[in-house]
Amino acid sequence: MADRRAYPSDLSDARWELIEPVLSAWRSERRGRALDFGRPPEHDLREIMNAILYVDRTGVQWRYLPHDFPHWNTVYGYFAKWQSDGIFAQLNGLLRELVRQQEGRNTKPSACVIDAQSVKTSTSVPATSQGTDNAKKIVGRKRSIATDTLGLLLAVLVTAAGVQDSVAGTQLLGQVAAAHPDLRKVWVDGGYRKHFVEHAATLGIDMEVTTRTPGTRGFIPIPKRWAVERIYGRLMLHRRLVRDYEAHPHRSEAVIHLAMSDLMARRLTGEATISWRDPTSMDQKHMPG
Repeated sequence: MADRRAYPSDLSDARWELIEPVLSAWRSERRGRALDFGRPPEHDLREIMNAILYVDRTGVQWRYLPHDFPHWNTVYGYFAKWQSDGIFAQLNGLLRELVRQQEGRNTKPSACVIDAQSVKTSTSVPATSQGTDNAKKIVGRKRSIATDTLGLLLAVLVTAAGVQDSVAGTQLLGQVAAAHPDLRKVWVDGGYRKHFVEHAATLGIDMEVTTRTPGTRGFIPIPKRWAVERIYGRLMLHRRLVRDYEAHPHRSEAVIHLAMSDLMARRLTGEATISWRDPTSMDQKHMPG
């Protein structure tokens, strides 16, 4: 890491150790294809990832990256390449398997939970990729995610907010089933309709709807669905996700993969996610090493 004061979002040595092999393999593979042949690497991959995590965690615009990081245009270039090459999804899959091992689970999940969240978009998001969620009165995009029963991300799909949950969920379930052939059970809420049930059946997956007990008031965790609802709350610790700022939906999906990878890496290394609620968060002794 460069000789600078650490930011709370910086990778610790332990977390960098978890993800460094993936990024180094990516660089080696690109050099092997002669994309960078003859030139030594100009940028430290750890510093690039630190800069991307800074944007993800703080919500700052790319152009507003602090000057002690590499130039914002370089950082965004790496972010775009890693997204298109599937690096963020790869990191998410690697860390998910490690967390499941740590929890004594089989690395391959047999059940999942699907839910959707509609969020507002920024002015930089093209109108063609937005829509209106009439039920929630939100103009923007919809994030549909599938998690395992521990709340670990299996897949994410970002669409216009007007896309019905069951339509997005059908596509998402197909992705999850293709990547996880052992999947046999899925829990959803009442917004997932008949054709989603039929699609699940054709995949050999049993679908179960979980709902609130009639007559209950206030906040009541719903069995099974609580895992996915809780992870939406934890993802909101990353301010880049409070709204959808990305011009392209696939970049939005990458930011979600990145945030989830950050949460899992901290879980594996026993590091808390520093937030504004922590009065000691700016104390240097609590900074990542």
